[in-house]
Amino acid sequence: MKFDPPLQQGKLLRRYKRFMADVELADGSMITVHCPNTGSMKNCQPPGADVLYSDSGNPARKYRHTLEAVQVAHGHWAGINTSRTNQLVAEAILAKRIPGLKRFTALRREVTFTDSRFDIALDHVDARCTYIEVKNVTLGPAEDEPDHGVIAFPDSVTERGQKHLLTLMEAVRQGHKAVLFFCVQHTGAKAMRPADEVDPKYGELLREAAASGVSVMAWKTQISPQEFFLKGAVKVVL
Repeated sequence: MKFDPPLQQGKLLRRYKRFMADVELADGSMITVHCPNTGSMKNCQPPGADVLYSDSGNPARKYRHTLEAVQVAHGHWAGINTSRTNQLVAEAILAKRIPGLKRFTALRREVTFTDSRFDIALDHVDARCTYIEVKNVTLGPAEDEPDHGVIAFPDSVTERGQKHLLTLMEAVRQGHKAVLFFCVQHTGAKAMRPADEVDPKYGELLREAAASGVSVMAWKTQISPQEFFLKGAVKVVL
């Protein structure tokens, strides 16, 4: 995912009303940007942190700028724009970079299965599908915690995420392949784990899903003003 023009830099003043943030620019002026993240952004919104933001170039938009990444504890970067996550994963799959996800006849986005919708579906010649649910992972250590490199999901209770796990297990029962893909948008990532202290039910269901045949993958994202891309797999600690 390349950015042309490159992302611009500022300093985070505050995030508020969930979808808004005030950013200070180098000249001391301030802009209000769209913050495309429905989660708590725990440990990802320290006041005064450096941020990267994009400019839509559309003066008709109420908030033409979008918050893309925040510099978090220990100098790492976290990508907080959850609308980028599916695109990052789809690009990597189409480039045949993800082991186990290289053989398919078509890639579809936002595909309905039973009463849920999965982010990606890969079609196969035998009429089966690989259903993929993608999650954006950013919950790393706080400034006063060791830089252990284990990034967690979720950062708040997610009933929607719990439902997705149940539906992934149902896809396996019906003879399809199912993948839970953690897109770890945190440059300090060495491993990924379920945040049981935040949502114990999610952690319980994740372990059940893995034991039931759902494939669990986690890949780390490289973040720069010029480009975001999936750099490589990190260990999933269940």
